[in-house]
Amino acid sequence: MVLNDQKMVLTRDAGGETHAFSAVCTHQGCLVSSVADGTINCKCHGSKFDITSGDPVGGPAKKPLPAVAVEVRDGAIFQA
Repeated sequence: MVLNDQKMVLTRDAGGETHAFSAVCTHQGCLVSSVADGTINCKCHGSKFDITSGDPVGGPAKKPLPAVAVEVRDGAIFQA
């Protein structure tokens, strides 16, 4: 899920663990546009990032998306 207003992207891995990253692509600063098929995707130049680590797995981006600290309480996600 991409939260444009917060410039944050939330993902959940196969084990159900929640991960959060900056939604600002490390290539040229566009906001990522989607999460699909195990990657966080930027439509500006085609960069793709792993949903569990934020590491680049495709496209021109060379740096990972910075992690954002979150905690899950009673099924809700809060920025820590």
